Formats: sequence, structure tokens, C-alpha cells
Amino acid sequence: MANYGYGGGYSTTSYGAQGGAEGGGFMGGSQQGSQDSPGGSRTYGKDTLRPVTIKQIIDSVQPHPDGDFKIDGSEVTQVTFVGQINSVSTQTTNTTYKVDDGTGLIEVKQWVDSDADASTAKPQPKEGEYLRVFGRLKAFNNKRHVAAHLIRPITDYNEVNYHLLEATAVHLYFTRGPPEGAANGVKNEGGMFVDSGASNGAPAKGGKLPAKITGVGRKVFELLQSEPQNNEGLHVNMIAQKLGVPSNEVFKAGDVLLGEGLIYTTVDDETWAVLEY
Repeated sequence: MANYGYGGGYSTTSYGAQGGAEGGGFMGGSQQGSQDSPGGSRTYGKDTLRPVTIKQIIDSVQPHPDGDFKIDGSEVTQVTFVGQINSVSTQTTNTTYKVDDGTGLIEVKQWVDSDADASTAKPQPKEGEYLRVFGRLKAFNNKRHVAAHLIRPITDYNEVNYHLLEATAVHLYFTRGPPEGAANGVKNEGGMFVDSGASNGAPAKGGKLPAKITGVGRKVFELLQSEPQNNEGLHVNMIAQKLGVPSNEVFKAGDVLLGEGLIYTTVDDETWAVLEY
């Protein structure tokens, strides 16, 4: 679980910062979203990623139309949650999923990349399936939705239980403060989860990547994880230059890493950062 204990905030640098704008992330789009402060200046460094429930999204407060939403009194820009697809509505420019996690129901919009190669497109999620969503809170005509920059299927139901526990822990941190004498690690002596060997997010430095990540993909990931970066991550051209690899090969590797939820897009579809949580 991520570390939420540094002076009342939660980690911004671990998450890179700018993923999940209205454009739909690796599915294509502008990647601009509502990242401007009221004064017009960019607030990339303040971006955060927080595990939440849908009820928390519905109950969140937006101080003014251009402001960031607040949950438990703290600003949130990017959120992640899990849920079951209640319905799917496909349009020319986007696909809308109604997702239910047992605490509420919300629409999740994912924008369509019209230039994507249909032969390599992944199957569209179907009603009844469980998803993990990464995205930004949006409001239009007083109706809230989540603009997704990454949607991936859940193959291990333990992830649903894990997420609800993590969202609860973070909620308690912001409402009651950090637990006294909390240990830095969690001792593994059994518990409510079945060990299926699955993992979520990026592995720690030196950890193992999924077997399907080979060759250029591993080099790209290792560079993103080790290279000193600003809050925006690294652009594809910079990655290709540093690795001495053609850009098209970097793009192919990036598609696999994005699909596995190991990296995510930041300021545009060609700038990536490692997803750690």
C-alpha cells in the first residue's frame, strides 16, 4: 500500500502527475482536462492519485466550477476505483460505461482514438465484467462522471477486496490521521486474500516484470523507473534517443506497458511515467 504519511498529504511524485485528462490517455485525446488553476497556471506538481469508492466521488465537493474536487477535505485530481459494468453505451467519439462498486453508480467515459489500428485493438469490456479505472473527476451540467485514461479488466477478485480496504485506509488517514506506531511494512502471516501470484501497478526497483514484457519493453520500463525525471515523465523521442532504439519500436513497447498498467500517459499521449501505487 502506498505511503500516505508525510505531513497530511499523499504522494504526488510517485505517480508522475499528469495522467488522466479528458482526452482518454493511451486511447488518444488532448490530455488537457481541468489542470489549470483559477489563475491560469498549470498545477502539474499538485496532481495526485487516490483510491476511492464511487460514493466518495458522488459526495466529493467542488469549490468552484474550475476547481479541483475535494474528498475528506483534501484535493484530488486523479482517482482509481474498481467496479462492475452495469451498462455500455458506444458512440462515435467515446464509450460510456456505467460502473457500480456497491456504494454507488457513476459513468466512466473513455475517448476513442480514430487513428488506432483496429487489428490490434483490445476487446471492449462487456456488461457484468469487473474493471479498474484510472481517471479524472469531471462535472458537466451538474452531472459527474470520470474521464478515464486507463481501464483494465480485473482477473482476480482479490483486487476488489484489496481496493476497498485501501480506500478505507486512506479515508481513515485523512479523517482521523495516521495510526499511532504504524509499522512500515505488513507482516505476511496469511489473511483474507488468496495468493494467485497476480500483482498490480509497477514492481519495485529490482522487482520482476510480467513475462510478456521482453526486449525493448523492459528497457523502456527500466529507463522510466531509473531516469531522473520531472513531474511530466519522459517523451517517446527522448526515450528512443537514450536507448538508441527507433521510435516505432518504443511506441510498440509502450502500448504493451500501458496495457499492463505499468506506465501511463501524462501531458500527452507520447509522454509516459511509471505507475506506482
